[in-house]
Amino acid sequence: MRRPLVAANWKMHGGPDAAAKFVEVMVARFGDDPSREVVVCPPFTALPAAAMIASGSAIAVGGQNCHWEDKGAFTGEVAASMLVELGLRWVIVGHSERRQYFGETDATAAGRARAAQRAGLSVIYCLGETLEKREAGETLAVLERQSAVLAGLDAGGLAVAYEPVWAIGTGRTATAAQAEEAHAFLRGRIGGLLGTDAAAALRILYGGSVKADNAAELLGQEDVDGALVGGASLDAETFSAIIRCAPGFTARRE
Repeated sequence: MRRPLVAANWKMHGGPDAAAKFVEVMVARFGDDPSREVVVCPPFTALPAAAMIASGSAIAVGGQNCHWEDKGAFTGEVAASMLVELGLRWVIVGHSERRQYFGETDATAAGRARAAQRAGLSVIYCLGETLEKREAGETLAVLERQSAVLAGLDAGGLAVAYEPVWAIGTGRTATAAQAEEAHAFLRGRIGGLLGTDAAAALRILYGGSVKADNAAELLGQEDVDGALVGGASLDAETFSAIIRCAPGFTARRE
C-alpha cells in the first residue's frame, strides 16, 4: 500500500508566527505517526520558522516554488539548494496559479523539478485541466501532454498532484469518480514513462477545494494517494481532520 501524502499549500497566506504555531500542532499530532506523510508549505518568509519547529519530526516542510538554475542573476527567485539549506524536503512545482499568473509552462516547470531533484528535494509536480478543456472533453489529452515531462524525473523523489484548475479556490470539487478516472489514467501514463513498478509506487495526490467533508470519499479512491490542500490547510483543526481521512490512519490521543 502506498503511504498517503497530505500537503498543505498556504499560498500567499501567513507569516513566521502563524507557520510556527501550525507546525507545532502538526508535530504534536502527527510527528511520530508512520502511517502517512504530512508536508507543510508556507510562504518563503515563514520557511525558516516552520523548518526549525519540524526538525527531528516526521513532519516535512516544503517550498512553493524554486528556480530551474542553481544560482544566478534572477532577482526575486529562490534556488532549490537554498531550500535544502533551510532543512526543507519538498517543493511544489508547476502549480496552476504559477501557470495562470506567472507564465509557467510545461518546459519551465520541468526545469524547476529537475533542479529540485538535483539539489536533493522531492517534488510535488502539479498538472490539471481548465474548465474549458474539461467541458470540451479534453481532460485526458491535457494530462497526457502535461505528464510527458515526468519522463526526465526520478520517480523516487516525486509525487504528482492532479489539480483540476476549475476546482481550485472555487468551492467546486471533482467528484470521486472524476478524480479516480484522472488518477488511474495518470498512473497508466506514468507506467509508460517511468515503468510499471515506479508507477505502482508513485503517489498521486488530488488538489482542488479539498475539505474535511469531502476528503474521506476522495482519499478513499484506489488511485488517490493523498491531497494537496489549499485554503482548508490554513486552519490546523480542518487540516488535521483531512489528514485523518487518509486510509490507514493510526488513531492516537491528541
